[in-house]
Amino acid sequence: MTSRGSGIDHRAVRSGVALAPLTTYKVGGEARWFAEPKDLEDLRSILEVVPPDTPTVVLGRGSNVVVSDDGIDGLVLRLGHGFSSLDIRADGTIVAGGGLPLPKLARAAAEAGRSGLGFYVGIPGSVGGAVRMNAGGHGSDTAAVLVSVVVVNMGTGELTTRSSADLDLGYRSSNLADSDIVVQASFTTTDGDQAILMAELREITRWRKEHQPGGTLNAGSVFKNPPNRAAGEIIDSLGLKGYAVGPVRVSEIHANFMVAEPEANATDIWTFVHNIQRTVHERTGIFLEPEVKFLGAFCEKHI
Repeated sequence: MTSRGSGIDHRAVRSGVALAPLTTYKVGGEARWFAEPKDLEDLRSILEVVPPDTPTVVLGRGSNVVVSDDGIDGLVLRLGHGFSSLDIRADGTIVAGGGLPLPKLARAAAEAGRSGLGFYVGIPGSVGGAVRMNAGGHGSDTAAVLVSVVVVNMGTGELTTRSSADLDLGYRSSNLADSDIVVQASFTTTDGDQAILMAELREITRWRKEHQPGGTLNAGSVFKNPPNRAAGEIIDSLGLKGYAVGPVRVSEIHANFMVAEPEANATDIWTFVHNIQRTVHERTGIFLEPEVKFLGAFCEKHI
């Protein structure tokens, strides 16, 4: 067994890997150790040699995270090419790898004339992330289409299959533990007309370009919607669209998007998000829970 100080003895594990390029905000420091396992065998062999006290984080497409400027003092795993498989079965079930980008899943389903997964075209995450957060949009969510998942336990390497009902899927939540890695998911679909389904994808893409700040540094929706309200509408109602502190601002297009300039760092974003959260709570009594995940250590900056 390797020690924490001596590193992780595996050919696929590297040290000092920059994480900023792997996230949509393009901020953050390095991973002490980093690995991109090519397949399940590779992943389990890495987990076998990770010291039990090593913090381990799974990074998906980097679309809903902010990595600390100090990086992550542990192991960061990013599922490699072997986890991007897709199989459309005769009964209409679609089996996808945990690392498959959601837009690719949506497009493959539509091209095959399978309906039900079109909403994923507007979500820039991975299948594994969608399951963990019960990702959704445009009138549907993962809970509505998920059949089952295959999960690897980081501590034991044990492989288990769980049904959708086993996951206790709620609004942007599941009961998956931090030690669970979703390596595969199965989805139910129905028959559909390819031309109509492809048009649906184009419409969702058009809507997203019109209503969300594309082409900017952001991590999607920052806050979860509270019951019966939209977080963006609440922020907008306080006149905060366009509000900026230094290199971070509330989007003028959608108030639940916090846009960063290229010179921003993770601390700027963390501080700004918590400033908006505090302002909303003070002025409305509503506590907005972040949907974006902050990875690593953060300390609020004086603004």
